[in-house]
Amino acid sequence: MKAFGKILGLVLLGLLLIIVALGFALTHLFDPNDYKDEIRQIARDKAHIELTLNGDIGWSLFPWLGLELHDASVATMVKPTEPYADLQMLGLSVRVLPLLRREVQMSDVRVEGLNLRLTRDKDGHGNWEDIGKLPATAGTDATVTPPAASEPAPDASVAAEKPPQPIRLDIDSLTVNNARVEYTDERTGKSFSAESIQLSTGAVHDSVNIPLKLTAFLSSNQPALRVRTELNGELRIARALQRYQFEDMKLSGEVTGDPLQGKSMTFSAQGQLVLDKAANVAEWTGIKISANQLRALGELKVNDLDKTPQVSGGISIAQFDLAKFVDSIGQKLPAMAEGSLSKVELVSRIAATPTSLALDNLNLKLDDSTFSGRIAVEDFAKQSLRAVLKADTFNVDRYLPPKSAEANSATQVRQAEVASTEADAMAGAGSTPLPPAPTKDAWSNERLLPVERLSKLDVDADLTFGQLTLQKLPIHNAALKATGQGGLLTLANLRGDLYEGNFESTGTLDVRQAVPALNLQTKISRVPAEKILESQGKNPPVKGLVTLNSNLTGNGNSQKALIETLNGTASFVINNGVLLNANLEQQLCKGIATLNRKTLSGEPRGKDTPFQELKGNLTLRNGVASNPDLKVRIPGMTVNGDGDVDLRVLGMDYRVGILVEGDTSAMPDPACQVGDKFVGIEWPLRCRGPLELGAKACRLDNERMSQVAAKLAGERISEKIDEKLGDKVNPQLKDALKGLFKR
Repeated sequence: MKAFGKILGLVLLGLLLIIVALGFALTHLFDPNDYKDEIRQIARDKAHIELTLNGDIGWSLFPWLGLELHDASVATMVKPTEPYADLQMLGLSVRVLPLLRREVQMSDVRVEGLNLRLTRDKDGHGNWEDIGKLPATAGTDATVTPPAASEPAPDASVAAEKPPQPIRLDIDSLTVNNARVEYTDERTGKSFSAESIQLSTGAVHDSVNIPLKLTAFLSSNQPALRVRTELNGELRIARALQRYQFEDMKLSGEVTGDPLQGKSMTFSAQGQLVLDKAANVAEWTGIKISANQLRALGELKVNDLDKTPQVSGGISIAQFDLAKFVDSIGQKLPAMAEGSLSKVELVSRIAATPTSLALDNLNLKLDDSTFSGRIAVEDFAKQSLRAVLKADTFNVDRYLPPKSAEANSATQVRQAEVASTEADAMAGAGSTPLPPAPTKDAWSNERLLPVERLSKLDVDADLTFGQLTLQKLPIHNAALKATGQGGLLTLANLRGDLYEGNFESTGTLDVRQAVPALNLQTKISRVPAEKILESQGKNPPVKGLVTLNSNLTGNGNSQKALIETLNGTASFVINNGVLLNANLEQQLCKGIATLNRKTLSGEPRGKDTPFQELKGNLTLRNGVASNPDLKVRIPGMTVNGDGDVDLRVLGMDYRVGILVEGDTSAMPDPACQVGDKFVGIEWPLRCRGPLELGAKACRLDNERMSQVAAKLAGERISEKIDEKLGDKVNPQLKDALKGLFKR
């Protein structure tokens, strides 16, 4: 037995020596470069590709089947002269004996200088679509002969061949140096590229963590953008389970280019990635994202990968300065107050599909405000926005753009005009001439609404605020419900508590036509009038609690256009108010003194005129409001008015009458004691000038005072007739004489 074992050992050793000798002879006596033409033909026949081998082929046989290709390129059979890939060198080696067991055990795989060029032509056809295809003319001349009728049909009962078992793949390492991938779309002129690609891995084995490092420079031409990237992590491939994991993934880099306006953005992303194709699930857990000042944490899961992917998860963005972040990436926010958007923080659940995104259980902190609720875009293509939000407090004013230079200039001119008129009006406390009617436009011609954007808007919003500041007005318990679709925006409800009162508005804005059309209904109940005017930067001419009902329409896309087309009706009541810096008693006193032919002895007292009620109805036609029934109730007198308010220039022109109702208490000046004879007389005033002056623009109407004087003279003559004639003459004759003097 020992001799047999020795002989067998010698035989095996001999066979091994023979195999080694054959391998040496093949690798040293057989040159594969002599068979380049045969290799190219095999590539054409079997793979339907055009293989060009410009460099040498190096190889080894045992124990590794080694191969090196130098300076090679690949093209499709459709366009054999236009290679879509070329490389400087490809080197790999495979252990021979494991191949017999359908196992691939490879040493280092090295790829140097790979260039991959992908193009889509003007017809939308990609060159990669021709890989493995024969030219369209191939085989067109061949005659296809149908199978003879006598030939037996294949036996359908023959069992199908079993699918081949997956080849086990083992690679010691994979290295790719200086690779480049380029994509060009001739239809759009856009191109994308990945350059200086460097890839290195550790040992590649099934179900084992594979260390991986990838760096590249990505770029595009429209817009001009360049991204430096680096990817690290451990890849785990379980092919039998169809499960792929990327553990401890770290992606970092820097973005520069035209969209960033000369600035740059550094970014990073970390986490654990899992793709389970068997379950059609993908997950990204332990998310950490940063982009300049922005920091975020989260987790995402995608279900139904084989159908319509459904994304769920959560995100948390730490507090950051959004204004500085936007500036750091070369973008500009709309002009707003200093310090706005300096503290932004977000926590929310996420639900998304390829066409929609929803932020549920949202908690958003914006400067001094906190929002909670839900925001969703139900359809990206239609920009379908849905929002249900509740806020504790929100100051809209700090996020609105400041007035333009044109608007500021118009405001300054208007204020100067009003100030000059007011100074003249106060100088003589009503003794100066009637102020002139204003003529300067009070409204801006600037474009007011983004019509193009509004026409495409699909929105449904339900917002509530504990306190909302708008145009400096503190609105409590505010609520807004609005919808918009197809260019028709509907304000279902806007309401809130304002000071001691409240308000409510509804309306529509129609931008489906060339000129936007506005329809607005408003109800205001017992809101301080002076507070509303002060919030607009105006000096209020009146104080009191205003109640207003209005129904107005207007057309245009500027303040000026809307005011000039303003039509509708309104009714108003102001209770328990004061006409500020306007002494109607002084005007009355001046009229009485005139009829008494006396001179006022004292300086007028610049005091206010309190009133119990001021009310009236307005009919608006193209920006001019007619008010035929103005009525003011003042203790001891009533004021009646008839006039117009020209909203285009914010001016007024009224004829007013003051009726003494019987209060004959002492007047401030002896020259204007009322007495019984002046009771029931309507004393005429004319009020004309800027609307902001209010009653300060009122003067005694000298033209109508003559009628009052004539009436009083007639009454005195009637008294004399009664005194002199008594019952001595016919009553009809006496009445005729009285009437003669009253005309």
